[in-house]
Amino acid sequence: MSHFKPVDLAHASRLINHGPTVLVTSRHGERRNVMAAAWSMPVEFTPPRIAVVVDKHTFTRELMQASGTFGLCIPGAALVDLTYAVGSVSGRDLDKFARFAISARDGAATGVPLIESGCAAWLECRLIPEPHTETAYDTCFAEVVAAAADSRVFAGGHWNFDAGNADLHTIHHLGAGNFVCAGDVLKAKGLSGA
Repeated sequence: MSHFKPVDLAHASRLINHGPTVLVTSRHGERRNVMAAAWSMPVEFTPPRIAVVVDKHTFTRELMQASGTFGLCIPGAALVDLTYAVGSVSGRDLDKFARFAISARDGAATGVPLIESGCAAWLECRLIPEPHTETAYDTCFAEVVAAAADSRVFAGGHWNFDAGNADLHTIHHLGAGNFVCAGDVLKAKGLSGA
């Protein structure tokens, strides 16, 4: 049984606004790929739009531009080794899904591979055509057309990190294979002005 529940697109930006490492999935024809990316962020609320940095020379970028779509899957702490592995090898000459035994389902809105097992959430995205940006920069802009999250860690439009869902706490890349986990939530109290 899947714990993933649809996320209202008004809350889709909250899935990545805390800066997690993401798995970028892509497909064009029979070819598919997955890679890790440390730089993604929401850029608009309505409609929800995001930016993600994917080097323009990568196989993932090639598939994204050919299909006009991609997925952002947000891995939990249980997938730290897999995240590092798929970010360390190219998918140009091998199918990383097969090589690393990654189970994925096709997204209903775009057909891109979506990873649920071990992930906290996913977003299906359509590239926003930007001819100058596509050739000059590694940053891609996209509209989120569907999103879902594991209800054990994201519900009611908010992250709920606790000891009971530690394997789903998002990971944040520090470089050289080092990651930290989200988890200790601090609740801010309103301050009264002086």
